[in-house]
Amino acid sequence: MFWKASIVLVAASAATAKLTWGETKFLFTFGDSYTTDGFNISAGVNSPTPGFTSSNGPNWVEFLGGTYNVTNTKVFNLAYGGATIDAALVAPYLPTVLSIVDQVGQFHDILASKPEGAEWQSSDSLFAFWIGINDVGNSYSWTNVTQSSFHATLMNRLFGQVEELYQDGARSFLFLTVPPTNRAPLLIEQGRSAVQTIASSLADYNAQLQAGVKAFQKKHHDLDQVTVFDTRPIFNTLLDNAKTLGFVNSTGFCDAYQNGTPNQTTQTAPCAPVSSYFWLNSLHPLFTVHNILAHAISTVLSA
Repeated sequence: MFWKASIVLVAASAATAKLTWGETKFLFTFGDSYTTDGFNISAGVNSPTPGFTSSNGPNWVEFLGGTYNVTNTKVFNLAYGGATIDAALVAPYLPTVLSIVDQVGQFHDILASKPEGAEWQSSDSLFAFWIGINDVGNSYSWTNVTQSSFHATLMNRLFGQVEELYQDGARSFLFLTVPPTNRAPLLIEQGRSAVQTIASSLADYNAQLQAGVKAFQKKHHDLDQVTVFDTRPIFNTLLDNAKTLGFVNSTGFCDAYQNGTPNQTTQTAPCAPVSSYFWLNSLHPLFTVHNILAHAISTVLSA
Protein backbone atom coordinates (compact mmCIF):
# COMPACT_ATOMS: atom_id res chain seq x y z
CA MET A 1 0.00 0.00 0.00
CA PHE A 2 1.09 3.58 -0.63
CA TRP A 3 1.77 4.45 3.01
CA LYS A 4 4.68 2.08 3.39
CA ALA A 5 7.50 4.44 4.30
CA SER A 6 10.24 2.34 2.72
CA ILE A 7 9.36 3.56 -0.74
CA VAL A 8 9.98 7.22 -0.02
CA LEU A 9 12.94 7.51 2.30
CA VAL A 10 14.26 10.38 0.21
CA ALA A 11 14.23 13.23 2.72
CA ALA A 12 17.34 15.36 2.65
CA SER A 13 18.82 16.15 6.01
CA ALA A 14 21.82 17.73 7.63
CA ALA A 15 22.73 15.97 10.83
CA THR A 16 25.58 15.79 13.27
CA ALA A 17 24.14 12.87 15.18
CA LYS A 18 25.36 11.94 18.63
CA LEU A 19 22.10 11.41 20.52
CA THR A 20 20.19 8.83 18.48
CA TRP A 21 16.45 8.17 18.43
CA GLY A 22 17.07 4.91 20.24
CA GLU A 23 18.68 6.81 23.12
CA THR A 24 16.14 9.65 23.30
CA LYS A 25 14.14 9.52 26.52
CA PHE A 26 12.26 12.81 26.09
CA LEU A 27 10.88 14.54 23.00
CA PHE A 28 9.57 18.10 23.21
CA THR A 29 7.71 19.35 20.13
CA PHE A 30 6.73 22.86 19.09
CA GLY A 31 4.65 23.88 16.09
CA ASP A 32 1.22 24.33 14.56
CA SER A 33 -1.69 22.18 13.36
CA TYR A 34 0.63 19.75 11.56
CA THR A 35 2.13 18.91 14.96
CA THR A 36 -0.42 19.45 17.74
CA ASP A 37 -2.29 16.58 19.35
CA GLY A 38 -4.23 18.72 21.82
CA PHE A 39 -1.96 18.12 24.81
CA ASN A 40 -2.24 20.96 27.33
CA ILE A 41 0.92 21.25 29.43
CA SER A 42 -0.60 24.10 31.46
CA ALA A 43 -2.95 21.51 32.99
CA GLY A 44 -0.01 19.54 34.34
CA VAL A 45 2.82 17.28 33.26
CA ASN A 46 0.65 14.17 33.40
CA SER A 47 -2.45 15.64 31.79
CA PRO A 48 -4.17 13.33 29.30
CA THR A 49 -3.66 13.91 25.60
CA PRO A 50 -7.00 14.46 23.80
CA GLY A 51 -5.49 13.13 20.60
CA PHE A 52 -6.87 15.87 18.35
CA THR A 53 -4.90 16.15 15.13
CA SER A 54 -5.38 17.71 11.71
CA SER A 55 -4.64 14.41 9.95
CA ASN A 56 -7.78 12.37 10.75
CA GLY A 57 -5.58 9.98 12.68
CA PRO A 58 -2.14 10.01 14.28
CA ASN A 59 0.20 12.77 13.18
CA TRP A 60 3.97 12.57 12.80
CA VAL A 61 4.57 13.19 16.51
CA GLU A 62 2.17 10.44 17.53
CA PHE A 63 3.66 8.00 15.02
CA LEU A 64 7.17 8.92 16.15
CA GLY A 65 6.25 8.60 19.82
CA GLY A 66 4.17 5.48 19.25
CA THR A 67 4.74 3.27 16.22
CA TYR A 68 8.43 4.17 15.88
CA ASN A 69 9.18 4.60 19.58
CA VAL A 70 11.93 2.10 20.37
CA THR A 71 12.92 3.17 23.89
CA ASN A 72 9.67 4.37 25.47
CA THR A 73 10.47 7.98 24.69
CA LYS A 74 8.15 10.32 26.58
CA VAL A 75 6.62 13.03 24.43
CA PHE A 76 5.57 16.51 25.50
CA ASN A 77 3.76 18.14 22.61
CA LEU A 78 3.44 21.89 23.13
CA ALA A 79 2.32 22.67 19.56
CA TYR A 80 -0.89 24.59 18.94
CA GLY A 81 -3.10 24.66 15.85
CA GLY A 82 -2.77 27.85 13.83
CA ALA A 83 0.50 28.85 15.46
CA THR A 84 2.97 31.30 14.01
CA ILE A 85 6.42 32.08 15.35
CA ASP A 86 5.27 35.28 17.02
CA ALA A 87 1.72 36.63 16.88
CA ALA A 88 3.14 40.15 16.94
CA LEU A 89 4.87 39.47 13.60
CA VAL A 90 2.26 37.28 11.88
CA ALA A 91 -1.17 37.22 13.47
CA PRO A 92 -2.75 33.77 13.77
CA TYR A 93 -6.37 33.12 12.82
CA LEU A 94 -7.45 33.66 16.44
CA PRO A 95 -5.81 35.77 19.17
CA THR A 96 -5.98 32.82 21.57
CA VAL A 97 -3.59 30.73 19.48
CA LEU A 98 -0.31 30.01 21.25
CA SER A 99 2.68 31.03 19.16
CA ILE A 100 6.15 29.51 19.32
CA VAL A 101 7.01 32.32 21.73
CA ASP A 102 4.13 31.19 23.95
CA GLN A 103 4.99 27.51 23.61
CA VAL A 104 8.63 28.04 24.56
CA GLY A 105 7.41 30.18 27.45
CA GLN A 106 5.31 27.25 28.65
CA PHE A 107 8.32 24.98 28.50
CA HIS A 108 10.39 27.44 30.50
CA ASP A 109 7.70 27.96 33.13
CA ILE A 110 6.64 24.32 33.56
CA LEU A 111 9.21 21.90 32.20
CA ALA A 112 12.60 23.59 32.39
CA SER A 113 12.82 22.81 36.10
CA LYS A 114 12.52 19.06 35.33
CA PRO A 115 9.46 18.39 37.49
CA GLU A 116 8.39 14.92 38.54
CA GLY A 117 7.31 13.05 35.44
CA ALA A 118 9.57 15.14 33.21
CA GLU A 119 13.04 14.55 34.62
CA TRP A 120 14.74 15.25 31.30
CA GLN A 121 18.45 15.79 30.85
CA SER A 122 20.44 17.66 28.21
CA SER A 123 21.96 14.37 27.11
CA ASP A 124 18.72 12.44 26.55
CA SER A 125 16.24 14.99 25.19
CA LEU A 126 15.34 16.16 21.70
CA PHE A 127 13.61 19.46 20.93
CA ALA A 128 11.71 19.52 17.64
CA PHE A 129 10.28 22.44 15.65
CA TRP A 130 7.93 22.34 12.66
CA ILE A 131 6.80 25.90 12.12
CA GLY A 132 6.40 28.38 9.28
CA ILE A 133 3.38 27.09 7.38
CA ASN A 134 1.16 29.86 8.74
CA ASP A 135 3.94 32.44 8.85
CA VAL A 136 4.52 32.09 5.12
CA GLY A 137 0.88 31.39 4.27
CA ASN A 138 -0.33 34.52 6.01
CA SER A 139 2.42 36.84 4.77
CA TYR A 140 3.54 35.74 1.30
CA SER A 141 1.23 38.25 -0.40
CA TRP A 142 2.28 41.24 1.70
CA THR A 143 3.57 44.11 -0.38
CA ASN A 144 4.75 46.41 2.41
CA VAL A 145 7.80 44.23 3.12
CA THR A 146 10.31 42.30 1.07
CA GLN A 147 9.85 38.61 1.72
CA SER A 148 13.53 37.93 2.30
CA SER A 149 13.97 40.68 4.87
CA PHE A 150 10.77 39.69 6.66
CA HIS A 151 11.85 36.06 6.78
CA ALA A 152 15.10 37.23 8.35
CA THR A 153 13.03 38.92 11.06
CA LEU A 154 11.08 35.69 11.57
CA MET A 155 14.30 33.69 11.83
CA ASN A 156 15.75 36.08 14.40
CA ARG A 157 12.63 35.61 16.50
CA LEU A 158 12.57 31.83 16.03
CA PHE A 159 16.20 31.32 16.95
CA GLY A 160 15.75 33.67 19.86
CA GLN A 161 13.34 31.05 21.18
CA VAL A 162 15.74 28.24 20.35
CA GLU A 163 18.34 30.16 22.33
CA GLU A 164 15.95 30.28 25.28
CA LEU A 165 15.74 26.49 25.18
CA TYR A 166 19.51 26.27 24.97
CA GLN A 167 19.80 28.42 28.08
CA ASP A 168 17.39 26.01 29.79
CA GLY A 169 19.66 23.10 28.90
CA ALA A 170 18.51 21.88 25.49
CA ARG A 171 21.37 20.53 23.38
CA SER A 172 19.74 18.39 20.67
CA PHE A 173 17.40 19.82 18.08
CA LEU A 174 15.29 18.74 15.11
CA PHE A 175 14.01 21.28 12.59
CA LEU A 176 11.52 20.38 9.85
CA THR A 177 11.30 22.51 6.74
CA VAL A 178 7.97 23.89 5.58
CA PRO A 179 6.43 21.43 3.10
CA PRO A 180 5.34 22.49 -0.41
CA THR A 181 2.02 23.99 0.61
CA ASN A 182 1.97 25.63 -2.81
CA ARG A 183 0.65 22.24 -3.90
CA ALA A 184 -2.19 22.22 -1.37
CA PRO A 185 -5.78 22.71 -2.60
CA LEU A 186 -5.95 26.04 -0.75
CA LEU A 187 -3.32 27.52 -3.05
CA ILE A 188 -4.27 25.64 -6.19
CA GLU A 189 -7.75 27.12 -5.91
CA GLN A 190 -6.25 30.62 -5.86
CA GLY A 191 -4.59 30.22 -9.23
CA ARG A 192 -1.14 30.09 -10.79
CA SER A 193 -0.01 33.49 -9.58
CA ALA A 194 -0.65 32.65 -5.94
CA VAL A 195 1.05 29.26 -6.34
CA GLN A 196 4.15 30.80 -7.89
CA THR A 197 4.33 33.60 -5.33
CA ILE A 198 4.09 31.38 -2.29
CA ALA A 199 6.47 28.83 -3.81
CA SER A 200 9.13 31.54 -4.00
CA SER A 201 8.43 32.60 -0.41
CA LEU A 202 8.60 29.01 0.82
CA ALA A 203 11.96 28.48 -0.86
CA ASP A 204 13.39 31.61 0.76
CA TYR A 205 11.97 30.77 4.20
CA ASN A 206 13.40 27.26 4.11
CA ALA A 207 16.79 28.49 2.92
CA GLN A 208 16.89 30.97 5.79
CA LEU A 209 15.83 28.25 8.25
CA GLN A 210 18.74 26.07 7.16
CA ALA A 211 21.12 29.02 7.38
CA GLY A 212 19.77 29.84 10.83
CA VAL A 213 20.47 26.32 12.03
CA LYS A 214 24.05 26.53 10.79
CA ALA A 215 24.54 29.88 12.53
CA PHE A 216 23.14 28.44 15.75
CA GLN A 217 25.55 25.51 15.52
CA LYS A 218 28.45 27.85 14.88
CA LYS A 219 27.50 29.89 17.95
CA HIS A 220 27.31 26.89 20.28
CA HIS A 221 30.02 24.27 20.09
CA ASP A 222 28.54 22.06 22.80
CA LEU A 223 25.45 21.05 20.86
CA ASP A 224 24.71 17.36 20.49
CA GLN A 225 22.44 16.19 17.69
CA VAL A 226 21.23 18.91 15.32
CA THR A 227 19.16 17.78 12.36
CA VAL A 228 17.37 19.62 9.58
CA PHE A 229 14.81 17.26 8.10
CA ASP A 230 13.61 18.41 4.69
CA THR A 231 9.95 17.46 4.30
CA ARG A 232 9.79 18.55 0.66
CA PRO A 233 11.22 15.43 -1.03
CA ILE A 234 8.66 13.17 0.63
CA PHE A 235 5.72 15.47 -0.14
CA ASN A 236 6.85 15.96 -3.73
CA THR A 237 7.55 12.26 -4.31
CA LEU A 238 4.10 11.32 -3.04
CA LEU A 239 2.36 14.05 -5.01
CA ASP A 240 4.35 13.43 -8.20
CA ASN A 241 3.51 9.71 -8.08
CA ALA A 242 0.08 9.96 -6.51
CA LYS A 243 -1.79 7.55 -8.76
CA THR A 244 0.96 4.96 -8.71
CA LEU A 245 1.06 5.11 -4.92
CA GLY A 246 -2.69 4.74 -4.54
CA PHE A 247 -3.97 8.27 -3.93
CA VAL A 248 -7.28 8.87 -5.69
CA ASN A 249 -6.85 12.65 -5.50
CA SER A 250 -3.73 14.68 -4.80
CA THR A 251 -4.91 18.16 -5.75
CA GLY A 252 -8.28 18.30 -3.99
CA PHE A 253 -10.24 16.71 -1.18
CA CYS A 254 -13.67 15.31 -0.37
CA ASP A 255 -15.94 17.94 1.20
CA ALA A 256 -17.59 15.29 3.36
CA TYR A 257 -14.27 14.53 5.07
CA GLN A 258 -12.76 17.97 5.55
CA ASN A 259 -13.71 18.29 9.22
CA GLY A 260 -12.70 14.74 10.07
CA THR A 261 -14.45 11.38 9.97
CA PRO A 262 -15.56 8.83 12.60
CA ASN A 263 -12.72 6.50 11.67
CA GLN A 264 -9.78 6.17 9.30
CA THR A 265 -11.66 4.00 6.79
CA THR A 266 -14.85 6.06 6.46
CA GLN A 267 -16.35 6.23 2.98
CA THR A 268 -19.12 8.60 2.03
CA ALA A 269 -20.42 8.25 -1.54
CA PRO A 270 -19.52 9.39 -4.10
CA CYS A 271 -16.06 9.86 -2.53
CA ALA A 272 -13.49 7.11 -2.16
CA PRO A 273 -12.49 6.06 1.37
CA VAL A 274 -10.96 8.93 3.31
CA SER A 275 -7.61 7.13 3.59
CA SER A 276 -7.29 7.19 -0.20
CA TYR A 277 -6.80 10.94 -0.29
CA PHE A 278 -3.60 12.91 0.20
CA TRP A 279 -5.35 15.99 1.59
CA LEU A 280 -8.01 15.79 4.30
CA ASN A 281 -8.99 19.37 3.53
CA SER A 282 -7.56 22.44 1.84
CA LEU A 283 -4.25 22.42 3.72
CA HIS A 284 -3.77 19.32 5.88
CA PRO A 285 -2.45 15.95 4.68
CA LEU A 286 -3.86 12.71 6.05
CA PHE A 287 -2.33 10.41 8.66
CA THR A 288 -0.88 8.21 5.91
CA VAL A 289 1.45 11.03 4.92
CA HIS A 290 2.37 11.69 8.55
CA ASN A 291 3.21 8.00 8.97
CA ILE A 292 5.68 8.14 6.11
CA LEU A 293 7.24 11.31 7.51
CA ALA A 294 7.59 9.84 10.98
CA HIS A 295 9.22 6.67 9.69
CA ALA A 296 11.70 8.68 7.67
CA ILE A 297 12.45 10.95 10.62
CA SER A 298 13.02 8.00 12.93
CA THR A 299 15.41 6.53 10.37
CA VAL A 300 17.39 9.75 10.03
CA LEU A 301 17.56 10.21 13.81
CA SER A 302 18.77 6.63 14.20
CA ALA A 303 21.67 6.99 11.77
